[in-house]
Amino acid sequence: MSGGGGGGGGSAPSRFADYFVICGLDTETGLEPDELSALCQYIQASKARDGARPFTSSTAEGENFEQTPLRRTFKSKVLARYPENVDWNPFDQDAVGMLCMPKGLAFKTQADPREPQFHAFIITREDGSRLGFALTFYEEVTSKQICSAMQTLYHMHNAEYDVFHAPPDGQDHSGLRDGGGAPGTKLQRLNSYDISRDTLYVSKCICLITPMAFMKACRSVLEQLHRAVTSPQPPPLPLESYIYNVLYEVPLPPPGRSLKFSGVYAPIVCQRPSTSELPLFDFPVREVFELLGVENVFQLFTCALLEFQILLYSQHYQRLMAVAETITALMFPFQWQHVYVPILPASLLHFLDAPVPYLMGLHSNGLDDRSKLELPQEANLCFVDIDNHFIELPEDLPQFPNKLEFVQEVSEILMAFGLPPEGNLPCSESAAKLKRLRASELVSDKRNGNVAGSPLQPYELLKENETIARLQALVRRTGVSLEKLEVREDPSSNKSLKVQCDEEELRIYQLNIQIREVFANRFTQMFADYEVFVIQPSQDKESWFTNREQMQNFDKASFLSDQPEPYLPFLSRFLETQMFASFIDNKIMCHDDDDKDPVLRVFDARVDKIRLLNVRTPTLRTSMYQKCTTGDEAEKAIELRLAKIDHTAVHPHLLDMKIGQGKYEPGFFPKLQSDVLSTGPASNKWTKRNAPAQWRRKDRQKQHTEHLRLDNDQREKYIQEARNMGSTIRQPKLSNLSPSVIAQTNWKFVEGLLKECRNKTKRMLVEKMGREAVELGHGEVSITGVEENTLIASLCDLLERIWSHGLQVKQGKSALWSHLLHYQENQQRKLASGSVGPSGIFLDSERRKSDAGSAMSPLRVSLIQDMRHIQNIGEIKTDVGKARAWVRLSMEKKLLSRHLKQLLSDHELTKKLYKRYAFLRCDDEKEQFLYHLLSFSAVDYFCFTNVFTTVLIPYHILIVPSKKLGGSMFTANPWICISGELGETQILQIPRNVLEMTFECQNLGKLTTVQIGHDNAGLYARWLVEHVTVRNGVTGHTYKFPCGRWLGKGMDDGSLERVLVGELLMSQPEVDERPCRTPPLQPSPSVIRRLVPVSPNSKPKKAQTYYETLEQNELVPEENWHTRARSFCRFVTAINSTPRNIGKDGKFQMLVCLGARDHLLHHWIALLADCPITAHMYEDVALIKDHTLVNSLIRVLQTLQEFNITLETSLVKGIDI
Repeated sequence: MSGGGGGGGGSAPSRFADYFVICGLDTETGLEPDELSALCQYIQASKARDGARPFTSSTAEGENFEQTPLRRTFKSKVLARYPENVDWNPFDQDAVGMLCMPKGLAFKTQADPREPQFHAFIITREDGSRLGFALTFYEEVTSKQICSAMQTLYHMHNAEYDVFHAPPDGQDHSGLRDGGGAPGTKLQRLNSYDISRDTLYVSKCICLITPMAFMKACRSVLEQLHRAVTSPQPPPLPLESYIYNVLYEVPLPPPGRSLKFSGVYAPIVCQRPSTSELPLFDFPVREVFELLGVENVFQLFTCALLEFQILLYSQHYQRLMAVAETITALMFPFQWQHVYVPILPASLLHFLDAPVPYLMGLHSNGLDDRSKLELPQEANLCFVDIDNHFIELPEDLPQFPNKLEFVQEVSEILMAFGLPPEGNLPCSESAAKLKRLRASELVSDKRNGNVAGSPLQPYELLKENETIARLQALVRRTGVSLEKLEVREDPSSNKSLKVQCDEEELRIYQLNIQIREVFANRFTQMFADYEVFVIQPSQDKESWFTNREQMQNFDKASFLSDQPEPYLPFLSRFLETQMFASFIDNKIMCHDDDDKDPVLRVFDARVDKIRLLNVRTPTLRTSMYQKCTTGDEAEKAIELRLAKIDHTAVHPHLLDMKIGQGKYEPGFFPKLQSDVLSTGPASNKWTKRNAPAQWRRKDRQKQHTEHLRLDNDQREKYIQEARNMGSTIRQPKLSNLSPSVIAQTNWKFVEGLLKECRNKTKRMLVEKMGREAVELGHGEVSITGVEENTLIASLCDLLERIWSHGLQVKQGKSALWSHLLHYQENQQRKLASGSVGPSGIFLDSERRKSDAGSAMSPLRVSLIQDMRHIQNIGEIKTDVGKARAWVRLSMEKKLLSRHLKQLLSDHELTKKLYKRYAFLRCDDEKEQFLYHLLSFSAVDYFCFTNVFTTVLIPYHILIVPSKKLGGSMFTANPWICISGELGETQILQIPRNVLEMTFECQNLGKLTTVQIGHDNAGLYARWLVEHVTVRNGVTGHTYKFPCGRWLGKGMDDGSLERVLVGELLMSQPEVDERPCRTPPLQPSPSVIRRLVPVSPNSKPKKAQTYYETLEQNELVPEENWHTRARSFCRFVTAINSTPRNIGKDGKFQMLVCLGARDHLLHHWIALLADCPITAHMYEDVALIKDHTLVNSLIRVLQTLQEFNITLETSLVKGIDI
């Protein structure tokens, strides 16, 4: 979780800083190789080196002789900390030492640049985040033992280098001789260290550990301390005085107040937002937009909101921290809930194997490019190369709602502050690109996804220089009006307020708050009525907490149904994230403002303000973009705090130090006197002032939680448990890296994956099944497809994370598809050698029992065959896409668990691909995982059919004629046409006397109807068809289309073609034949049906004649009757005029369908009942002559008016009404 606003423990005094720490070289222990870091470097180097000779055993222990000693990693240690410990923030020595100097000690000579480097870091613990701020600089090494050890390491390195790189015998050695035989020349060539010539420097770090992220103030403190020790003149007071002052005498500014305290040379000002403002955030947003550009920031922001794995990559630790903290701060009011390590120490690289969402920062050496960086899993990874302005996105990333307008609003603010929205190009290429820039290129420049807007005026661009030309073009593409855009005034020109900080710092504050307000406004607008959809628990809180995983806390279906259509792809996935679930959990647990989480309180106040201003109402949703209006007000509040300082801390003063202490030596950070820094003053006015308020607040909270019958510890425990759902490990423990702890961490990963699998399968089943889903707010027709797609995509992500856990060597971006390819290769090898039969191909006797009645050959179930289906789809280009398509196909065939079980049954392959701790090698968990996936067989998914709509599918047709009166003498030429939800085939001619055939066409979707008929050719053109069966050759779905009617002139109703309605055959064996929806509901006739003189189907024709006669004689009593009779006659005439040979039953069926579609059926029934011909055609007991029954039927048919009915094209083919 982001630590931007993290506070100290409950009993923490309001102190600005908890610790002052010094890290560096311990001259007593000497040079110790950092084995874990060196081993990681060695592994990376050995992977990048093709055909390199194996290293000696010393290499495996961390002594990598490919690295010169100056470039190797050595252990740094915490040399001192003040005070020794504080109760509310126990000191974590290993973590602080590792994060202050993540790469260990660095050595340099006088020839190397040695500029001080500042970076922040974060230590996350269960009771809150602690921020660290470190300044690393270089000091001359005065220890002769260390210098001699470095010289010895160089001699050893050169000897090893000569052995490894000696040319083969017989080759020319002049290359070495050209360099000179003298050792000094060879050392110079290898960028090395000569004790007689060079001065050796080693890195040292000073650090402040603070409860709140006052980054600018801490940086100023550390830089002034460093300046004091490098200045020719000693500081006004001993350094102990300034450090003591920061640790014990400078308080935290209260909310909504500003504070000034003294540095060594200049005053330092910090300000803290009030409880009604956005939380404290002190990192410069400007730097992030300069490094990445607006488009890349938005893509990264979207990935973070959807909880993808995010890996930041940079040479600079501060850049890693700035990007991570900025992205998590812009999420307000949501908070990152998973692993958060903005600076990943080299010794913790194994955490990149974590199969959970993470946000981590990896330090680059500036030499390796992206292609050489092998990561354990990349299927769901967002990779951000900060230094090179580059981002690599996961597949299927939805677009943030109103992204174009959002980007435009942010771009306007950046432009007002003089920043180009596309960011600063990398220095190495920016000058060259600008020189090559032409006006014609500016219009079509798609860098960072900028959108083309109004046409450019070339002469306008030529009026300015090339930089301005690019800027103007970019502005036009983002839609910003140049005329309306005002560049902000310099803050120094505003004479009304005299702020107590420099101009650059004020502009950083102003830009930060303006950008953050725009992002906060987006979420306020998008979730303005979220409270309406929060599902409050009906039982008491304790029961709710106990059953938290089984409860729905938000009515997602109703919320999504209110959203504009373009929002759905993003929102449907965002509502499934852990950060959204935790946000709603907090809302449910907080009853009043005193109990509310501070972030939630600020957000709810903004939502209430929007409602009061009537910007939008909870019942009316539009996609209209609402710009932020709160930026200037928030900016003014900051300026007021900086203009009028609320608190000034005690000035540094001389301490009670012994004579001779505090000795100053230029260029060296002194050894501080621990006796004066280990304890603070006996009386602290800040602690006294805040204590009563703290206790009063605690009493009030205690009373409130007693009223809820839930104490605060229990409440916090449940909050933490709720937040940890789906990710049991939140933060790597840095203080202990023993093998047992690493093993325990991996075991937590395994347990977390299993728990996430259980939750996901249950969630997906609830979504699909019956009344329970409806009661929980799911199953709405309008959004089911979107929500189902989202859940299946998240299942694919989970499977990728499971298959990436504990991978030996990564091959391709999808670990699952890589495993499948290995399995396919193994099976083909075994098949070629003849050691096994066609493995993985067998008759599916269990699933296809219902096919036993038909003569269609059973479907072969094959893991390899399903892979081939996916490999044959040309539209899928990537391994990740193929893996997801295979998962979707397996789910649709109800074979996912079975296929994966078969894949994992090759134990030798699994052992070869995975480490021992991998999830797939934990037998019990693997069995439970497969068991959970087996539950998907209980529901029908069409997740492959509905997504891959353009692929070619083979369809197998079987026509089953009547066994008794079958048509072996049939002489006509039959044809068939198949329709589905996605399209229909052309008329397919069936070869005579062929009852089974296969054809290929574009995916038809779920099959709905079949039209079958013949051309009435030959002597015996009569055909009695029992049913037609059609099977999808890829998904295996089999549809049965019952008929049971004759096709032929003079038989049955004389129809030559029929429309048959299909049913998907169920997986379970059926005892009785399921009734068919095709009228009439009857089995195949055993005798030829005799035509009676008066068929019920002839009545519409006679009624038409009657009403047409009335119309001609103008005897219709009412105008309404006239209109209805005319429409009835028009429909009957159109049906009779159709060229199709569909017979009387088919025509009657078409009339009913059209009447239902146009909501005319109840009028037509009334017309037929009142027609005098009815009296001649029917007996007195007929339904049509009973007015009571007719009126009841009319009332039933009137209910159809509430529905919009869309007819299958095949049902009304040839009718244009």
